[in-house]
Amino acid sequence: MVEITAKSRCVVRPPVKWAGGKSRLLPQLEPLFPDKADCLVEPFVGGGAVFFHLQPPGAVLMDSNPELVNFYLVLRDEPDLLLADLKKHRNTIRYYYRLRSVNPGALTCVQRASRFLYLNKTAYNGLWRVNSRGLHNVPYGYYKNPRIVDEENLRGVHLLLKNATIMLADFSRVLEIAAPGMFVYMDPPYHPLSKTASFTAYTAGSFDEGEQCRLAGVFRELDRRGCRLMLSNSDTPFIRELYRGYEIKVVTARRVINCRPDRRGPVTELVIRNYDG
Repeated sequence: MVEITAKSRCVVRPPVKWAGGKSRLLPQLEPLFPDKADCLVEPFVGGGAVFFHLQPPGAVLMDSNPELVNFYLVLRDEPDLLLADLKKHRNTIRYYYRLRSVNPGALTCVQRASRFLYLNKTAYNGLWRVNSRGLHNVPYGYYKNPRIVDEENLRGVHLLLKNATIMLADFSRVLEIAAPGMFVYMDPPYHPLSKTASFTAYTAGSFDEGEQCRLAGVFRELDRRGCRLMLSNSDTPFIRELYRGYEIKVVTARRVINCRPDRRGPVTELVIRNYDG
């Protein structure tokens, strides 16, 4: 197995802001990662904070969001073309809404990736949210100097992605590649803390309790196959019951995406593992 050590890491930040991203939680998650791993697999890669932190020699990065996956593929394979297109964007409200209204399916892969990153950097709160038709619907953020073209960091991300397999896929497809010794980190849309707290609109579908149960079934099957598993989710009785029998750690996070600043306070989350240490 290949040891993941801090000595081999370079400083690279997640290139996109993602609701539920784990950058702020990394100091609490660090002691919970396995010391060694053959390969990191993330069925819900999102902003990729764990991947960019661990920087493993091999990785399989999966997500069901087609815009996010296309962005990572283009950044991995066509970084120069992406950077050139990013420099064309303008930070004005008129330009923002015009580009937001464009059908991404009518664009080239590079243009589509460029649009995605631009909207991520200039939308309100850096939020990516889509409606039932899969269309981005976040209002303009009114940021004076958003960092749309962070060339140094994007090139660093490109280098890390070069050895990664990137897939547009449902999380269950992890079962097709599961092998003993793999480290699988799962960061799904969280089970809501209340009936009004749900946010699962990263894609046009929803991640309801049925999906949480399906995920728990995949978790147990991966455990049976000898993978080392770590999963993050909200601290609710439903999630605790779904993963009863596994090690459950509690970490404290701070909500950063809420329309009311007074509700961006600390909240406990669960980290569920099938290994000790």
